[in-house]
Amino acid sequence: MVSHSIKLKGITWDHPRGYDCVVAASEKYAELTAVEIEWSKRSLQAFADASIEALAEANDFIVLDHPHVGQISETGSLLPLPKREDASASLGGSAESYFWNDKCWSYAIDASCQMAVRRTDLGATTPIYWEDFLRDDAAKFRAVTPLLPVDAFDMLMTLVAGKGEVALPYSSDNFVSDDNGEYALSIMRALYNLGPAEASQWNPIKVMEVLSTTDEFACSPCLFGYINYARPGFRDKQLSYFDMPVSLGASARRAILGGAGIGVSSKTAHAEEAIKFAQWISSQDVQSGVYIENEGQPANRHTWLNLQNDPKYSGFLKGAFSTIDNAWTRPRDPWFLGFVDDACEIMPVFFEKNKSNSWCLDALNKAYRHHVGGK
Repeated sequence: MVSHSIKLKGITWDHPRGYDCVVAASEKYAELTAVEIEWSKRSLQAFADASIEALAEANDFIVLDHPHVGQISETGSLLPLPKREDASASLGGSAESYFWNDKCWSYAIDASCQMAVRRTDLGATTPIYWEDFLRDDAAKFRAVTPLLPVDAFDMLMTLVAGKGEVALPYSSDNFVSDDNGEYALSIMRALYNLGPAEASQWNPIKVMEVLSTTDEFACSPCLFGYINYARPGFRDKQLSYFDMPVSLGASARRAILGGAGIGVSSKTAHAEEAIKFAQWISSQDVQSGVYIENEGQPANRHTWLNLQNDPKYSGFLKGAFSTIDNAWTRPRDPWFLGFVDDACEIMPVFFEKNKSNSWCLDALNKAYRHHVGGK
């Protein structure tokens, strides 16, 4: 029996996908080593908003979102981690999204992006092109879209990137181009009008709960995917993922990359042991075993490929693979998170007050200029 002499603390986010898997992996790790890890959790909103610097004061590990890495680099709140040798293990840009200033600030343990999901048992037609939602018969899709402000802003970027505009910001004055911004907002307005008005305050979890427990809607064309809802028995009705719609004339889907990484606090008293655990939990064997078996959503590319045909996971790992492998990494500059906060004040006004596309773009660009240059 291993004698446990080192106790570490970590904080993740409050969902089985974020919590159950790291707890189960840590219990397995405790059986193998002299290291015990106690996990706490924060809300999904806090996962996006909470200060990594503050969390690093009280924890050895932080499970985090990659847009924070610009600020992490400036504050030194996390330790730079040794670069992984297996470059082929990255799913899309998952591993690279945690690099900033040529340093690795976290290891990817969870991969996601905005993707499409459906109830195959309801037999509704699924959209191929975003423009399908602008047609008179768009109601046939029975679509519902999470348009909580942060998800709506991410969708705007997904739609703009899908038109080929991935080098955001577009210019020193405009976050997105007028043409592609107008296009994205038109699609989003159509989706808002097709769903319930309260969807402007729904996040992906809420939408998937509705899809998997009622027959009111048949699909959602753009949300951050959760493997749990594709597993048999997780909810009353099983969901299945598919590649999100593409813009007419576009060459590829460029969904916003999501997921999570595990970082090590620069305040830890056990840096060597903490880094070893971070390497272990992000390895292929663990991702393909105890991690995915306990509600985890792996980031390891080999895991996705090797388990694509497993009926427990195929509804997610197979259906969403092409979208996530081509996912796009949003800006991670230190100014970006403050800009997102302002954008989240603008998006619900656009939907709920029926503001024009030009009003929304003007407001977003004004907020963008304020954060990048004080204009």
